Amino acid sequence: MTELNAELARQAIVEHTRRLAESAAAAGPEAAVPTAPKWTVSDLVAHVGQTQNWVAGIIERRITDPTQLPTEMAVLPADPREWQAWLTESAQRVASACSDDALDAPVFNPAGDGRPGARFWMSSMLNEAVVHGFDAAAAADRPADVDAGIAAALISNHFAMLTSPTWEMQRSESAHAIRGTGQTLQWLATDTVDGAGAWFVERRPDGAAWKPGTRQADVTVTGPARSLLLTLTRRLPLTDHAATDISLDGDTDLAQHWIDNTAHFSG
Repeated sequence: MTELNAELARQAIVEHTRRLAESAAAAGPEAAVPTAPKWTVSDLVAHVGQTQNWVAGIIERRITDPTQLPTEMAVLPADPREWQAWLTESAQRVASACSDDALDAPVFNPAGDGRPGARFWMSSMLNEAVVHGFDAAAAADRPADVDAGIAAALISNHFAMLTSPTWEMQRSESAHAIRGTGQTLQWLATDTVDGAGAWFVERRPDGAAWKPGTRQADVTVTGPARSLLLTLTRRLPLTDHAATDISLDGDTDLAQHWIDNTAHFSG
């Protein structure tokens, strides 16, 4: 599984949250979010800051029992001029909570996939900052860059979530939709190093499974890691080649079906 150095991940959470805050300020609180149509920028800022503070509390308190998860959410400042400072504080808090000492400590992992809880949450918070940072940039009509290594790590995290032991309990419709009879999908990043940008997915009768590497597949989706990540998370359209620099070889409908049935976060 493609993973990031922990310090790099912590820095990226803070940096991508900073970019998100700048885009939110440029767009304005009532602006629509084109990549998350049910949300305004105000909704987006509240979601990210509240989630970061909520997760920080879980890690700081070393919560292992899901019945003890925090029930109160941080309050979004009423004045949008205070949002940037609020997001800076929430990002730094969750990054600091994911300290080296915490990463392998007992902490609740809702995926139940064997990862130590703080490592699970660190990847999840980086995903939130990057993908919702793209949402904020879209609302402000600004570019949103993502380092290929970060994007590749988040793609691995995406597939880990979709094939985790608790996915059916969390998203039963998705879990059932991505079962199959041996259909295969290959995702290939063109801008990663050391073979870190290849993911092979098989739709089995008992559930989807994935592993790193390349094999012959019913459909192969190739492009920059950023484009693959944003397509997999339904922020960019699969077949808009001009927008994503993605190419497809094989059963396009199979790839589109996968994307249509695999959302795993709000928005």
